[in-house]
Amino acid sequence: MTRRYALVGLGSRARLYADALLGDWRDAGEIVALCDTNQTRMDHHNDRVLAAGLDPVPTFHPDAFDQVLAAADAVVVTTVDATHARYVVAALEAGKDVVVEKPMTTDAAGCAAIAEAAERGPGRLVVTFNYRYSPRNSAVRRVLAEGAIGQVTGVHFEWALDTLHGADYFRRWHRESRNSGGLLVHKSTHHFDLVNWWLDAGPELVFAQQQLRFYGDANPPAAELGPRPERSHGAPGLGTDPFLLDMAADPALKALYLDAEHEDGYHRDRDVFGPGIDISDTMSLLVRYDNGAQLTYALHAYAPWEGYRVVFNGTGGRLELEVVERAWASREAAIDPSATGHGDDDGYAERLTLHQHWQPPRDVPIEQGTGGHGGGDRLLLDDVFRGASEDPLRRQAGYLAGIRSVLTGVAGNESARTGLPVWLADGGTRLAD
Repeated sequence: MTRRYALVGLGSRARLYADALLGDWRDAGEIVALCDTNQTRMDHHNDRVLAAGLDPVPTFHPDAFDQVLAAADAVVVTTVDATHARYVVAALEAGKDVVVEKPMTTDAAGCAAIAEAAERGPGRLVVTFNYRYSPRNSAVRRVLAEGAIGQVTGVHFEWALDTLHGADYFRRWHRESRNSGGLLVHKSTHHFDLVNWWLDAGPELVFAQQQLRFYGDANPPAAELGPRPERSHGAPGLGTDPFLLDMAADPALKALYLDAEHEDGYHRDRDVFGPGIDISDTMSLLVRYDNGAQLTYALHAYAPWEGYRVVFNGTGGRLELEVVERAWASREAAIDPSATGHGDDDGYAERLTLHQHWQPPRDVPIEQGTGGHGGGDRLLLDDVFRGASEDPLRRQAGYLAGIRSVLTGVAGNESARTGLPVWLADGGTRLAD
């Protein structure tokens, strides 16, 4: 039976699910409702529904969310992070299934409310951690589960966001912690979930430091560049300044944001060196897990290349993964191009190397995926819309995984604020009292 889906929050990320239901997953479900604060964005999605040969879909303001729930079997939530809990809880309480983008929510109260609703009602909640489905990350899980390096005792994880992808968080609503929880919640949720999943463990102690060192109006780049425009659109440096994003040149950005801003005043292209940014771009964490493993983690959002390095040390050896998602960032401002696949000249590379005691190192083959996020998006969408298959890697994530990843970031924010370690309880599913 074809399932009826409502899409709530119709920015760029919603297109992944809309495209799926209008394309290769049309047999698995249909879009029956669109919900957003902005009618122009809803109209844009309806134009795409019409282009797919289907009838327009009813549109609803969030104030009419009860009507959205009445029309749907399941709800896909891709709103501003801080509003996720509102829609997730309401849908679960109405007995609906929910698909929610990471992070599941942004604070401990939201985690508690979602957990209570998920445990009380019949609805199924899926948190879309697409990086679990990336073939390279699945290969890591498989090698560790096989015991190739014995018991994992420590993990070192470094993630570099370049000045294409990293800068974009400082243009939009993510730049305010009240919306996103900062990058330790919004972005690092991906990374903390990977470690939880790779280790099959929960975090119990977090210590963190973070600062805003590159973006914003008080750091060296702002002083070196001189006076800045408040936003990119209409700025004299558009086309020559690598930090100014030309939304008019991108049909999707123009339709979803530039053409829609007259309704709500939201500017998708604010200056990354402007005032009002209160999230960090430089951060590091120490985490201890309930199985005794330790994590050292670092994230920088202004690197000249994009990718990550993760190393696992164990009682029987060492496993190393190095991923170059983009070897260099051009001077042309853009949103993250790696989300839609890789080109021939971006330097993409990945290598998984196993070092066992008293053995020569060997490379572990990685099955090549196609499409967004290293092939992970297609595998994720199959699980979301057709149901999880028999999967020994247990890649589909529920609300407990969502809580563990969010609270690692929440604890990191609190630790950085106070200078003290923060304890988590119940395998990382709540902050300790």
